[in-house]
Amino acid sequence: MATNDPGQRRGTPSPGVFIVLMVLVGLNLRPALSSLAPLLPRIEADSGLPMLAIGALTTLPVLCLGLFAPSAPWLSRRLGTERTLSLALVILAAGLGLRGLAVPFWLFAGTLLVGAGIGIAGTLLPALVKRELPDSADLMTGVYTMALCLGGALGAGLSIPLAEALGGWAAALTSWAALAVVSLIAWQTLMPTPTRPPTTTPARGDTGALLRQPLAWQVTLYMGCQSSLAYIVFGWLPALLVERGYDEVEAGWMTGASVMLQLGAALSAPWLARLGCDQRPALLLVLSLTAGGFWILLQGPTEWRWAGVALLGFGQGGGFSMALSLIVLRTADARLAGKLSGMVQGIGYALASLGPLGVGVMLELDLGLAGITAALLALAAAATVFALLAGRNRRLASDDAGRLVVR
Repeated sequence: MATNDPGQRRGTPSPGVFIVLMVLVGLNLRPALSSLAPLLPRIEADSGLPMLAIGALTTLPVLCLGLFAPSAPWLSRRLGTERTLSLALVILAAGLGLRGLAVPFWLFAGTLLVGAGIGIAGTLLPALVKRELPDSADLMTGVYTMALCLGGALGAGLSIPLAEALGGWAAALTSWAALAVVSLIAWQTLMPTPTRPPTTTPARGDTGALLRQPLAWQVTLYMGCQSSLAYIVFGWLPALLVERGYDEVEAGWMTGASVMLQLGAALSAPWLARLGCDQRPALLLVLSLTAGGFWILLQGPTEWRWAGVALLGFGQGGGFSMALSLIVLRTADARLAGKLSGMVQGIGYALASLGPLGVGVMLELDLGLAGITAALLALAAAATVFALLAGRNRRLASDDAGRLVVR
């Protein structure tokens, strides 16, 4: 394991062990989100929550990802990265447990904790990958993203079967806490922890300097637009497909298949991005696939629906993988990767939360699928603009005086 202070850690897991741990943690970061959407009709019927509150329930975890992501670098400096990730898994497991109480207050409180845990853990992982595997950080980010997509697919696909097997939606939501606990045990057992408290000395290149860098904002805004589209799929695609005229069962299968197809794209997109001198061609490709998938599913001929499912899955899997890869490709070291990750995921996810909320409002106002489709395509166009800027071959680095520069 690479570290600036070899005496501060005990033991060194092999790269293979670290990759397994990274995948195991990554599997936890989407089921808590994707498992909710298929159960929303049952939650609405049992809890009596109005549609606006149900919409807020889909928006809250994404908003919390953004609100809590910036705390990850701060916690990491004080507790150490490894302990902070353990804390994030504890928070995630606790939030999943509270959601199982099936009372509206605890359902929202648990969802808030779920978003906090995922926001912290998701911010730490790109910096950990940059630290542990610096020569292949972009490719390993693809592996980690594949784990996130697999977790999302499992959450979407297993929600209804778990609810049937366990006796209700509350138990189904809570059951994912078992995966968080297993991951926590594995992380605590196999990943070294500091043998003395980490330093609290602030690192060079503060957040203010990062906020003044256009490149940091370009990556952030691309993440925000891309993630907004992704969480609209998690939160509303089944309902939009039912609105289009598909039955609930087929809508569920189409959504699950689209999320499952993200796996291959998440793994292959960073390899594709290495073929050129920068990432703009790969970014344009995945965003075009995403836009085409949305249009076919919501406006195109129904006989093309499975082609739309495939396009959307490949596009979104590749788009998210590229967003995380840009964090490590646009920074010179693990410290800056951690800072950029906090900014990109903090501000980006806060902006992304507006997507599911906006779709909920449009459905409440009965604006129709044509209006919603136009809004989704406009969002994909905005993502394309920021991708063309963020995809250039440039990197944030600290010069000899500790100032943040672009090279």
